[in-house]
Amino acid sequence: MDQNQIRNFCIIAHIDHGKSTLADRMLELTGTVQKRDMKSQLLDSMDLEREKGITIKLAPVRMKYKGIDLNLIDTPGHVDFSYEVSRSLQACEGAILVVDASQGIQAQTLANVYLALAADLTIIPVLNKIDLPAADVPRVSAEIINLLGCSEDDILKISAKTGEGVTDVLDAVIDRVAPPQGDAAQPTRALIFDSYYDDYRGVILYIRVVDGSIKKGDTIEMMATSANGLALEVGSLNPVMSPGGELTTGEIGYVVTNLRTTRDARVGDTVTTKRSHTDSQLPGYKLVKPFVYAGFFPVSNDDYQDLKDAIEKLSLSDSALQFEPENSPVLGFGVRIGFLGLLHMDIIRERLEREYDLDLVVTNPSTDYQVSLTAGDDLDIKSASELPDVSRVREIREPWIKGEIIVPQAYIGAVLQLIINKRGKQDNLSYIDERALISFEAPLANLLTDFYDQLKSVTSGYGSFNYELDTYRPEDLVRVDFYVAGEMIDALSIMAHRSESQYLGRSIVDKLKEVIPRQNFQVALQAAIGGKFIARADLSAYRKDVTTGLYGGDVTRKKKVLAKQAKGKKRMKRFGKVDIPSEAFTVMLKRD
Repeated sequence: MDQNQIRNFCIIAHIDHGKSTLADRMLELTGTVQKRDMKSQLLDSMDLEREKGITIKLAPVRMKYKGIDLNLIDTPGHVDFSYEVSRSLQACEGAILVVDASQGIQAQTLANVYLALAADLTIIPVLNKIDLPAADVPRVSAEIINLLGCSEDDILKISAKTGEGVTDVLDAVIDRVAPPQGDAAQPTRALIFDSYYDDYRGVILYIRVVDGSIKKGDTIEMMATSANGLALEVGSLNPVMSPGGELTTGEIGYVVTNLRTTRDARVGDTVTTKRSHTDSQLPGYKLVKPFVYAGFFPVSNDDYQDLKDAIEKLSLSDSALQFEPENSPVLGFGVRIGFLGLLHMDIIRERLEREYDLDLVVTNPSTDYQVSLTAGDDLDIKSASELPDVSRVREIREPWIKGEIIVPQAYIGAVLQLIINKRGKQDNLSYIDERALISFEAPLANLLTDFYDQLKSVTSGYGSFNYELDTYRPEDLVRVDFYVAGEMIDALSIMAHRSESQYLGRSIVDKLKEVIPRQNFQVALQAAIGGKFIARADLSAYRKDVTTGLYGGDVTRKKKVLAKQAKGKKRMKRFGKVDIPSEAFTVMLKRD
C-alpha cells in the first residue's frame, strides 16, 4: 500500500458532542457499511455503550473514499476513559475536533485539544449539531478560533445526525491530514494501541505499523515483555475483521496471535518480527495507574471463584483494571479492584452482574494513600483497613488532582464555594467569551463520591469538569471506623481529614440507621477514631406486646412477663447478630 494513499485520524470531543454519530455518517457515506446494516452507534459494540449513549472502548475502522484508505479511531469522551484517547492519538496524524454548536467548548474538549497538540497532530475543527434550535454558531465559532488560532474558513459546520456537511469533513481529512511517515525498508516496528482476549481466537492486537511490515505467519516478538508469538491472521477492520495477507508501513489493522494473555502484549508495546527484527523500541505509553479502589464481594461465598474468574477475563481486555484478593471478617472473600474513576467502576460492576450473572456487594470507593512508618518503611495502602497502628505511622500522603471547570460566569461564586468545601484551592480564573475557566487543585478523595453531581446542581447543569492526577501531599488524616452492635465492620472504615472526621462520622452513622433494618434488640451504631467514639445512633428494637393474653388478675403477672421479655432482649443483645444489607456498604455514595 502506497503511504500517500493512507490517512490515519481519530475523532475527539467532550462527552455527548456527537463523535459516534459522525462516525456512523462517515461509514454510511463511504459505503463501508450498507444502509440495511446501519444502526446507531455502530462502532459501540457493548450493550452498556448503547444504553448509556457513551463510548467506553476505542474502536478502529478502515474506510475507502476517493481512492484513499481512511483509518478512523473513534474515542471515548468521558474523563474516566481519557487514557483511551491518548492511546489513539499516538497512532494517528490528524484529529477531528467535534464541538457541539449549542454547548460550545467544554472541559474535556480542552483536555483533548491539549493531548492532540502534545502529539503534534493536525486538528480539524468541526462544529456539530448546527440543526438544533439552540445552536449558536457565531459564538461557538469564536470560541474555537480563540482556542486553536484558526480562521473562520477552517471550521466545518455540520449536522452528523442529518449528514449535512459530512462529505466536507472527509475531504478535509484527505486534504489537511498528512500521510503517515515511516520507512518500509527498515526493520519492522508496530505500536500496540489496544488489545483484547477472544475466547476462541486468543489475543488480538490493534496495531499501527510504523516501519516495515507484518505478514500472516510471521513470528512476532513483544519487545517490552519479550513474549514470542505467531501472527495467525492480519487484516483491517471494515468494521468487521477483514483478513489480508499483510499490514504495511503506515497502516492500522489487527493481528490475531497465539498468545494466551494480554499481559504478554501490553498496550504501548512495540511489535517486531523475526523476519525483520529491530532493537529500537517505540516510545509507547505511560503506564495507566488506577486511583479509585473498591471491594467486590459475592453475596454467597460459594461464588468467590466465579467472581475471580470473571475479573480475570475482564482484565484481559481492560489494561487499566488491576485487582488483588481481599478478605473481610464480615463479607468473606472478595476482590479489591482499582479503577480510573466512578464511571469505570460502575461499568465493571454492571458487566459482572450482567455478563457473568453475579450477585455482588460493593464497598465504598476510596483512593490509595502513601504511608511513611516510623521505622523508615513506605507503604501504599488501597483501603482504610490496611492502615497500620497510628503509633507506627509517621506521615500519611493523599493524592491531589489538578482540575478545570468551565461554567457560565453567573455561577463562578457557587463553584468557588464548592471547591473550598472540598478542601480545594483555586489556581487561576480566565474567561472564554461569556464563560469562565476555573483551574484548581483539590484532594481526590473529596471528589470521588458526589462532586460531579454537586457541580451539576450548583451550575444548573451547565458546568463541565476535567481533571488529572497531580501529586501526593502529606495531610492530617485519620481512620474512621464504624461499629454495628459493638462489632467493628472493617469494610465500612474510611480515611478522612481530621477537620472533616466528626461530620463524616455523624453523617455516615445517620445513613446506616436508614438502611440497616431494626432487630428484636436495640442496636448501637457508632463511629470511632483510634478507639474513641465520635458519633452514635441507636436502632430501637421491635416491641411485642407480651401481655396480650393476660386478662385481669394481679399486676405482678404482667411484671413477671415483661421482666422475662427484658431478660431475653438483654441476652439477645449479647449474642445476636445483625444482618447488614448491601446498601450499607455504599452509603458514602449517597452522602448529602
